[in-house]
Amino acid sequence: MPENSEQILTTVTDIVAAELGVPADSLTPETDLRGLEGADSVKVLRMVARIEQRYDIELEDEDVFTVATVSQVVTVVEKALAAEGAR
Repeated sequence: MPENSEQILTTVTDIVAAELGVPADSLTPETDLRGLEGADSVKVLRMVARIEQRYDIELEDEDVFTVATVSQVVTVVEKALAAEGAR
């Protein structure tokens, strides 16, 4: 059964929190990932890899490098899942 937006938000938030070493409850959908202490390009790439592995999808580079917030990451994941479902 596919996950809904709320479930994807929870999963993405957990992955972001784990990679950045921050409590998940300190993140909101509007948290700007670029402003989080410890967020660097390596950690962002690790987050992306974990998200891709979790959902068995491939996120487009132009999408990944233009998102700023947790909710924008969720939107990119939903877009990739929809594209996968259309195949």
